[in-house]
Amino acid sequence: MPKSVAALRAVLARLGRTEMGGRLHICSDLPRAKGMASSTADIAATVYALAEALEEKAEPWDVARLALSVEPSDSLMFPGLALFDHRSGRVYEDLGPAPPLEVVVLDFGGTVDTLAYNRRYRADLLRKMVAEHREALAAVKEGLRRGNLADIGYGATLSARAHQRILHKPQLETVIGLAREVGALGVNVAHSGTVIGLLLDPSQADGPALTAYLAAHLPGLESISLNRMVGGGPRLTLENVG
Repeated sequence: MPKSVAALRAVLARLGRTEMGGRLHICSDLPRAKGMASSTADIAATVYALAEALEEKAEPWDVARLALSVEPSDSLMFPGLALFDHRSGRVYEDLGPAPPLEVVVLDFGGTVDTLAYNRRYRADLLRKMVAEHREALAAVKEGLRRGNLADIGYGATLSARAHQRILHKPQLETVIGLAREVGALGVNVAHSGTVIGLLLDPSQADGPALTAYLAAHLPGLESISLNRMVGGGPRLTLENVG
């Protein structure tokens, strides 16, 4: 885990504790190189755990700056959901707590090297997509503000379709069609990865049954799993400590 080790060493250097040693144990079921922010989760957890061990306070912005010094990072170190500039951290907006959504995560195989992907900025293409991004973000923010899950699904689907010009997912339109068929709220994608998600309202949809249905109707699936959307920020657990 070289990225997590780099973050750990950066914290120790910042605190003037470079003489310290220790053992870093990471236990994670997030798949690697799929766009699910596994590296950010590892780095943020490492920094928060080290701060806990040293009885230091780690603020989310401190963790974000350390993570960004290692690589472009997601907003997982902040509580709830956040709009976050993953390259420089110059943009941040608290979007509130995670809504009560379930996500069926579809993996059709393949991986993306996040560092290589983020070396290409694609500024000209992104400028052409401003209107689409604004509409998608406005729908998601309004959905979060009003508790309207349908708006969140609509905005996520707009964003997923727009992103096809940057990182194409051959199965996306098939998945969107199936999402309509089964009454899903919409579809989201890993913007720097390979996975696609179906967003479900657990009060209206039978997640396990739909997951089984999708598994039977989507050829080429490498894996499929049903997950609950959660907000960011650290959770301290004493499991596996000893």
